Amino acid sequence: MRRYLLLLWLVTFSLMANMELYPKKECGLFNNLKHTKNRGQEVLKLDRTYEMLKHHKEQYLLKVEYATPSQRWVDDDCLSLRPLRGAPLYGTTQKTKPSKSVKIEDELAHADKNMLQDSKQVFNKKPQTSKQNLLALSWHNAFCETHRNKKECKRGLSDLVKRKSSDTQFVLHGLWPQPRNNVYCNVDRALVNADKNRRWRDLPCLALDEDVEDALEKVMPGFASQLHKHEWVKHGTCYGTDANTYYKDAISLVNQVNTSALGKFFTQNIGKRITLQQVRTLADKTLGKGTGNRIELQCKRGLVTELWLHLGSGSDDLKTLLKRGKKTKSRCKGGMIDKAGFRR
Repeated sequence: MRRYLLLLWLVTFSLMANMELYPKKECGLFNNLKHTKNRGQEVLKLDRTYEMLKHHKEQYLLKVEYATPSQRWVDDDCLSLRPLRGAPLYGTTQKTKPSKSVKIEDELAHADKNMLQDSKQVFNKKPQTSKQNLLALSWHNAFCETHRNKKECKRGLSDLVKRKSSDTQFVLHGLWPQPRNNVYCNVDRALVNADKNRRWRDLPCLALDEDVEDALEKVMPGFASQLHKHEWVKHGTCYGTDANTYYKDAISLVNQVNTSALGKFFTQNIGKRITLQQVRTLADKTLGKGTGNRIELQCKRGLVTELWLHLGSGSDDLKTLLKRGKKTKSRCKGGMIDKAGFRR
């Protein structure tokens, strides 16, 4: 069944990537599924064709070369597989002949044959439910000290008046199935190469529920740099679920950490130096005896940059998962909890 779903995904992706659509009316081209953002106030142009990247929830994700960013969402009733009569189309992509009707069964059989003949095209690790995972949480202020040009690190005047949650809490870096080499499960080699070359915008958009996507943007500032696509392709594909469930689990864990005594300890000590021993002792007292040995710190330039929690599986409760995690060592023995804003 999993193999069939993989084949279906590969076929669907390849078919959509080559399909051109014709605009029926001048609809807005939005940055998100909810149609609340339209950078540049872009609309469909009736004298162009558009390459379809994905179809989800009665919307098309299009490649729009004249827009920034170039991937835009539009209602599917705004486009057609055939051009309108008398419409002078020159296309945003190379001109192609109208595609013939293709039976999905035939394409699956063809894809199945190709995969058997050339197994090098796909990383054929079977995505089973991960038994051990590492929850990597970033202290965003410290991350931005060394990544000032990142989109998620740029600060405006409004940020001086109203603080972001990422100024005082941990944010999501990733949820990584263990061991660390458990990556890229059943991922096409072309996508692996794109990911390794940090061409994250070229990775497929994830079909996340709106509430999940909204919550993810809040707990993962790196969403602005397409970090969520990278994390899914490299790590999430080995988690054993779909992208929606993977990120629902990750979001829940981030929130549990931030609302715990451990998370509040970091918030209360912003601008101060803390030690690994303090963190582990507090975890043992509030999350359960022995959980402290499942936690490690990551540091850089004297700043605590990340908190790593080694978790087991079979539960959605942070305390239970920590108790089932593996013991770990930590090279970082302590550091400063950085304040928001750049230091001189």
